[in-house]
Amino acid sequence: MDIKMDKIIVIITILFVSSFSINNAQVFDVTKYGAKADGVTSIQQAMMSTWKEACVSTSPSKIIIPKGTFALTEVKLQGPCKSHVEIHLQGTLKAPAHITTKSEGWVTFEHIDKFTLGGSGTFDGQGKAAWKLNDCHKSIKCSFYLMNLRFNFVSNAIIRDITTLDSKNFHVNVLGCKNITFLNLNVIAPENSPNTDGIHIGRSNGVYITDSIIKTGDDCISLGDGSKNIHITSVSCGPGHGISVGSLGRYAKEEPVSRVWVKDCTLTNTENGVRIKTWPSSNPGIASNMHFENIKMVNVSNPILIDQQYCPWNQCNRDASSLVQISDVSFKNIQGTSFTPLAVKLACSAKYPCKNVVLGGINLSYSGSASEKISSECSNIVPSLSGKQSPKICAK
Repeated sequence: MDIKMDKIIVIITILFVSSFSINNAQVFDVTKYGAKADGVTSIQQAMMSTWKEACVSTSPSKIIIPKGTFALTEVKLQGPCKSHVEIHLQGTLKAPAHITTKSEGWVTFEHIDKFTLGGSGTFDGQGKAAWKLNDCHKSIKCSFYLMNLRFNFVSNAIIRDITTLDSKNFHVNVLGCKNITFLNLNVIAPENSPNTDGIHIGRSNGVYITDSIIKTGDDCISLGDGSKNIHITSVSCGPGHGISVGSLGRYAKEEPVSRVWVKDCTLTNTENGVRIKTWPSSNPGIASNMHFENIKMVNVSNPILIDQQYCPWNQCNRDASSLVQISDVSFKNIQGTSFTPLAVKLACSAKYPCKNVVLGGINLSYSGSASEKISSECSNIVPSLSGKQSPKICAK
């Protein structure tokens, strides 16, 4: 599937969802329900009241949050709704600055079909206080803080033209969704903000992310188990940890990951480029049919990485093989600069070696000392090679 086809699919999806919305949709303005743009008074009750009326409407409805700064405590907007609902955010929604572990979602959308979230507004998670306390990257036992946006079991949806800023945890979490498109999304958080993944996807089928900018302190996009038919195109990533499949195998009964396309993306000053990661001493799993193509790397550490010994902070047994089978993977037309001499690392499982991995048109150069040569490292893999190979793949 090429880039043009990905774009066509996104356009068709937008037209499909938009067809449920009409220009004379019933309009609900949250300020008419008591919302005040004073940046202090929570508009939670006004938001819930507005949603309730819009959701039961038998004709398409549009909720408007006008310009201004509105404080908002945790809110869950649930369906099913009787017709298409659109939320048009023009202003800024501001999360509480204080820390709470009451739930994992600040703004949650759940069990909704035919939904649009748009506008030029911002979800400000005010995450700085949480980042200082967040140790989930160090410890299995840790407190989870609020994610800016959660989409649970949402289908036929478009999220476009919004900004998510300084989330306390993941910016966007997608779980159990079907046919959901993220278009022109802006994700912003400092490089040193822990666990602030831009978009995390799990157990969802048909997710499209395109023409978006993600700057954060963790993975720009991460795919958990059960991610299927994922299309990532024209995404600018950095700073952050790159675009990752996984980590996989940590938990029992994980669902397979399959049919993933990452194309026409640029990664700048990221810790990793395109990465597949699984835990050693893991539970069984499958990750297959994953394709990375036309990727530009700018000063990226670990531009191409398969890591089946992913074990952050020694939370596992590195001596035991990963039981996740990786197969049918391609890395094609990947070029640019590597921040480290080791530009390509393919470390597969000793028990389940990687199968049917193809690399072609790899053109990476080392941006550091001229005395060090760019290199690759391979284990438990015999890839198929074509076209230019810089560095030489699996030369040893």
